[in-house]
Amino acid sequence: MRIFVLPFFLITVMTVYGQETFAPPQTAAEVLVGRAIRTIKIDGKLNEADWENAVITDDFFRREPRQGGDYKYKTEVRFLYDNKNLYVGAFCSDSIGIKGIRVQDLRRDFTWGENDIIGIALDPQNLKQYAVGFQTTPYGNQRDFQNFNGDSFDIGWNTLWRVRTHKTATGYYAEFAIPFKSLRYDLPEKGKAISWGMTLVRYARRDIEETTFPAIPQSFTPYRMTYAAKLIGIELPPPAANIRVEPYALYQYDESKSGNGTLDSSNDLKMGVDVKWAITPKAVVDLTVNTDFAQADVDRAVNNLERFNIFFPEQRQFFLENSGIWAGANNSSITPFFSRRIGLQGEFNATPAPIDVGARYTERNEKRAIAGLYVHQREADNAQAANFSVFRYQQNYGKENNVGVMLTHRLDEKSNALGLENSNNTTITIDGLVRPKSEWGISYLASVATDEVTGDTGYAARLAVNNNSNKFSFEWLTEFIDEKYNPRIGFVRQNNIVSHNPGGFYIWRPKKADWIRQWDPGVFVNYNHDATGTLEFQQASLYIFPVFTWFKDNSFIELSTTPTWQNINFNFAPLGLQIEQGRYFYNRYRFRYRTDRSKKWSASIGADFGKFYDGQRNTYTAGIRYAPIPHIALTGDYEHNNLNSIGINSQDLETDLYTASLRLALNPRAQLSTFYQFNSFDDQGRWNVRLGWEYSPLSFIYLVFNDSQINSLEPVINNRQFITKITYLKQF
Repeated sequence: MRIFVLPFFLITVMTVYGQETFAPPQTAAEVLVGRAIRTIKIDGKLNEADWENAVITDDFFRREPRQGGDYKYKTEVRFLYDNKNLYVGAFCSDSIGIKGIRVQDLRRDFTWGENDIIGIALDPQNLKQYAVGFQTTPYGNQRDFQNFNGDSFDIGWNTLWRVRTHKTATGYYAEFAIPFKSLRYDLPEKGKAISWGMTLVRYARRDIEETTFPAIPQSFTPYRMTYAAKLIGIELPPPAANIRVEPYALYQYDESKSGNGTLDSSNDLKMGVDVKWAITPKAVVDLTVNTDFAQADVDRAVNNLERFNIFFPEQRQFFLENSGIWAGANNSSITPFFSRRIGLQGEFNATPAPIDVGARYTERNEKRAIAGLYVHQREADNAQAANFSVFRYQQNYGKENNVGVMLTHRLDEKSNALGLENSNNTTITIDGLVRPKSEWGISYLASVATDEVTGDTGYAARLAVNNNSNKFSFEWLTEFIDEKYNPRIGFVRQNNIVSHNPGGFYIWRPKKADWIRQWDPGVFVNYNHDATGTLEFQQASLYIFPVFTWFKDNSFIELSTTPTWQNINFNFAPLGLQIEQGRYFYNRYRFRYRTDRSKKWSASIGADFGKFYDGQRNTYTAGIRYAPIPHIALTGDYEHNNLNSIGINSQDLETDLYTASLRLALNPRAQLSTFYQFNSFDDQGRWNVRLGWEYSPLSFIYLVFNDSQINSLEPVINNRQFITKITYLKQF
């Protein structure tokens, strides 16, 4: 009974006390954009006369570390345009100038939170549910993304734009040039001026001060476009051909050795092309031929001790762009379309399969979104050729509500070589989002999957209700996945499960103890049972975190406990430890601490310890980072698992996972990154070394080296790969 009383109690409390979250303005603030008479040179100095005459926007609103009131770091932003670009010029003042800058490294698409940032989000179609963001640091590295409904991000979205910065004794300048061809916008009616939704954000990392224009409540992201101001005065250029072509050439050498002998080696010269065609300002077609993802980040090894499947996020650029439009894209439990199932030789085989061709169509306007995707995967040694198709329709209604339908289809082609026949797999999904008030969000999903190989038809559903205010955060999540739901172009955490996850936390920002920035004590319930039959209990836990605290410098500490009830009624052997079937209760404890990651030296430690089924499990983690200047960043991480008296055979097991990386950057456009990981569980080590040079906007030269060693075999198996790739982007 307590499980069900908790969320309703939290709803009542939040309704009473969550009043600091204010509604969007009835009339949006307007910012006039001036026309540039002369050429604007993008050098980060804002010394052209047109900048002097541009209207200044400086009425920012403080969101962090406390909402409202005076802020320390003043920001001035100006806007200009010409026939090709929207220009944004900003000056971010800082009393100690260059000495006050906090930037961790010079990566593109850097992580929010550990760098000084100035950025803009645009809603050129005034959808209120979608925005594109452009951000930079004082060193000029770029971050661009798509945002959906203020919450879900596509960081993998890259478009053509430029930014340069200039550091001074009193702050730093940033100068953006965003081509109109890189934006999707509505053409104005004849005789009417355009207005675009816009928000600005400044993050001064030294004091964790975040300010926005216009005012946006602290409990939301700076990309909640219902609060946006309006850019006015832009005279858009007439539509023209908008085609972006990106050919590539690649040379790849693979070698596999056993001891001192060579098992196999191959040379491959490969060419392909990606094309982006903006048919109209609202509709875009993407084409890819002979696709290659040599430059994609590698996955990190994980030692999985839980009963659920591990979700590895997509890393490949073609599938990352616009991925937020698909149903279930923002969750990792029920994902009817999971693009990582494309380009692999089978469900449990991580070996890549070649992709011949892919096409994507995306169209958005204020009323709806339409998207389609098709990819053909070539036959490989262990996989038949396959066709992947996805269709999506989403209807917007109200201010921030939508409902959509999605269809996926996978056709595996007949293979005489593998002795396999044609097979089909299809899913149909309905989903949506309702926001009755700004603080509330209700999302839902229902999906059916049919599989020709098994003859099964299965169902899955998801309902999430959340409330985010400045005082409380609450969520109720229920998920249903039956045992026959098999989206072979998707991902599920587990079959035959119903999961209930209510919970929430209090947000305390003490005014008298300013060394504490935020303290979020709370509790979440996790209760799982079978989806079919007698609805037999599977697992339950309480995640209780009385200490979940960020300090003034953004260092963090957590103290928590997790009482857990387990019913093992299936064959379960995590890391080879066979667990006897039966019921178990155990309590585990967690400690985590990390220092201020914006400093030259930072570190983290953690411990997760206590009973584990019928034995004991202690997990210890440690990490260190050294970044003396933004051009150099060295990190090291360590995880140790110590399991004692586990399972039927009362086994002991120790595992060690070592991870190290080094990033060297000449500037934001020329960088060398290295990654090494060794896992003692399978006695396997691997290297990934990648040199990237952006010699022209979004045109790259890559040199990649991959090496993996399987030391558990005798003799040792060693696989090596050398890749050289060059891409060239031309926009017409």
